[in-house]
Amino acid sequence: MSGAPISLSDIAHQIPSNDADFHQQTVADLLGRRSLGFPGAQPVSFSRHHLLELRNTDYFMCEKTDGIRCLMFLTEIAGAEAQFLIDRKNDYYYVLTDSLHLPVPGNVGGHHLGTLLDGELVRQSWKDKQGNPHTRLAYLIFDLLAIDGENITQKQFDKRLARLQERVVKPFKEFKARYPEDVAAQPFQVEMKRMEFPYGFEQMFRQTLPSLPHGNDGLIFTSREDPYTFGTDQKILKWKPPLENTIDFRLLLGAFPMLTDDEGAFEDWDAMPEMELHVNHGGGQSGYRYFANLTLNDDEWEALKRSGKQIDGRVIECYGDPAMNGDVWRPKLDDGMPRFRDDKKDANHISTVESVLESIKGAVTEEDLIAESGNIRTPFKARQKAREDAEKRRVEEERRKVAEVPRRRESTSTATARAEDDDVGPVYTDE
Repeated sequence: MSGAPISLSDIAHQIPSNDADFHQQTVADLLGRRSLGFPGAQPVSFSRHHLLELRNTDYFMCEKTDGIRCLMFLTEIAGAEAQFLIDRKNDYYYVLTDSLHLPVPGNVGGHHLGTLLDGELVRQSWKDKQGNPHTRLAYLIFDLLAIDGENITQKQFDKRLARLQERVVKPFKEFKARYPEDVAAQPFQVEMKRMEFPYGFEQMFRQTLPSLPHGNDGLIFTSREDPYTFGTDQKILKWKPPLENTIDFRLLLGAFPMLTDDEGAFEDWDAMPEMELHVNHGGGQSGYRYFANLTLNDDEWEALKRSGKQIDGRVIECYGDPAMNGDVWRPKLDDGMPRFRDDKKDANHISTVESVLESIKGAVTEEDLIAESGNIRTPFKARQKAREDAEKRRVEEERRKVAEVPRRRESTSTATARAEDDDVGPVYTDE
């Protein structure tokens, strides 16, 4: 299923940059950052050496949704609940007042203040039992950076997910159960993305992915133990099948074909021009360098012309055609139309491009992942058991200490008073 195009401006109002500056500063302060840039983590492309990483380190796995990546900032304006969607350009989109409600635990009318979610907005399609088609927008949450004014980016991933489940998702589900009509009228639904163990590939490929109500273009692996990293995170791995292993380039139009008539030579504006793909090497617009030409067929060129939209300078998603050993670059398509990434301000940086090219060169297939399941599962289960055993020992030790307290009190009551300089003072614990 291909992800239908979504525009944040269809469901929220983009606020002016001078207004966005205030909220960007608020978010930066909340996260303890100096930078006002987009704080979202970015994955690295999955390569063959990452198979060993999955054996040696605990990861959680989820499907990679083909939608719009955006953060959601939960705050208030003049005492009223407010939400902002934040895209990768760091533009802020204000969700219409009173159109979306995310309650706090124990108070269905209360709202979050100083909470930052990470997720993806996607269009879902399905048919009911009578065969009638339905569509809706859904925001799938996969991480939590801050909750009600508390920055939790330094906590490990599974702890952040636990906070997300208890403080955001559970209260929303209770609200939905009590007021289903109100939730159905919201501009989009809110769900927590399901995480799986990193070895359940057969079920993922055979059952989960084919039954999704939205587009999917791969898998995401996130380290269980690591904190949230702003920008590129080497502990978030993005696996894609060959045709989905794409690069976002800056598209620049070159020369149009020349025609001649009695008055001389002229450019044929209806014909397909040369199309250059440029890579971001840093340093702003002057830092782009030529990478390759884009290859379109006639139908794709006609689709671009019919759209009536400017294409020069936009970011376009492309893949190396495997039939041509990856040397010919083709556009990713949505219903026959080349996919432009207008949600992105810049094309991929050269470091990302090199990572994707390495991933393509050392491609790990669906069959490779399935074959690796046992090698990942065995050490994962061993580490899991070791943690459970350690927790049992900790609980038993706590019980032993509690049982010793009466005996210590009895001993203290019959003992002689100690000298003042023998007093070691209070003991503090943070559990």
